[in-house]
Amino acid sequence: MATATAARDERLRPTGLGRRLLSRPELSAVCGAVAVFAFFASYTDAFATATGFANVLDPAATLGIMAVVVALLMIGGEFDLSAGVMTASSGLLIAILSTRAGLHIGLAIAIALVAGALVGLANGLIVVHTGLPSFIVTLGTFLVLQGLNLGITKLVTGTVQVGGLTRAAGYHWADMVLASTVRIAGGHYRVTILWWLLITAAATWVLLRTRPGNWIFAVGGGAAGARNVGVPTARTKIFLFMTVSTGAALVGAMAVVRLTSMQANAGIGQEFQYIIAAVIGGCLLTGGYGSAVGAAAGALIFGMAQQGIVFAGWDSDWFMAFLGTLLLIATLLNHYIRRHAERAKR
Repeated sequence: MATATAARDERLRPTGLGRRLLSRPELSAVCGAVAVFAFFASYTDAFATATGFANVLDPAATLGIMAVVVALLMIGGEFDLSAGVMTASSGLLIAILSTRAGLHIGLAIAIALVAGALVGLANGLIVVHTGLPSFIVTLGTFLVLQGLNLGITKLVTGTVQVGGLTRAAGYHWADMVLASTVRIAGGHYRVTILWWLLITAAATWVLLRTRPGNWIFAVGGGAAGARNVGVPTARTKIFLFMTVSTGAALVGAMAVVRLTSMQANAGIGQEFQYIIAAVIGGCLLTGGYGSAVGAAAGALIFGMAQQGIVFAGWDSDWFMAFLGTLLLIATLLNHYIRRHAERAKR
């Protein structure tokens, strides 16, 4: 009797490997990463070397960190257009505090991380308590930070750049933690890659193995319905905004330590790269769907495309066209996979 009941109940039928794979939001990004790698590796021998792969992972790492935290926010149904310029705000703050105020660079980085969290807190509170679209709120934050970056930098230094970070107390410690390189098989790999992997792993664990991860998917799928079943929607959204801004502050710290200086106009436009990487990685613009692994793969595709064009000797002006094509293809694939996943659940 139980066997007959199980045979009639579709929920108890075993799920095939193909169906399980098609239900994963990162599938298109992983397949795309393999395809892009195979394309450039076959086009130029230098791309598939240890040096070539290190050059790919270098820009992909910092982009990947931001793509992952932005993906969490997008799964939660929101956007943050201030993330790019926040990286510059963090770098400028660290440089000014450590070179002009004489603070230890470790303390300056800690202050920048707290400042980033506060910016995210402000964004989250405004979005939650006013009901305004996060697109508009964070666009306002973007303009405020851009103006502060330029105005304060010129006020303090008389120019649009803050430099001289190598003379700051504790610089060598910060360089080792945030910007050092390790030689492996002929390639120089930066420690930022390790940060990228750790943050991706942590975000994946939160999404798939914890109650807050369920909350993130719930508020992105429908905040009103999530609130009705007891999900703390306001707290979840505020936490996600704080995660993005704190991640941006960390990436800004990595950038300023590596470059030893920071321009006041840095980071402008990078917020769209973060969103593009997350979308290529399987996130829907409507929220409620996506993965951290997919966002990391989207950043890897971005890095491979950027460096692959250089290795292939193509005109770099074609990069944006290539990236736009990838975005359109990924969006179509994500739409197909999403529809297939919904049919599989019925």
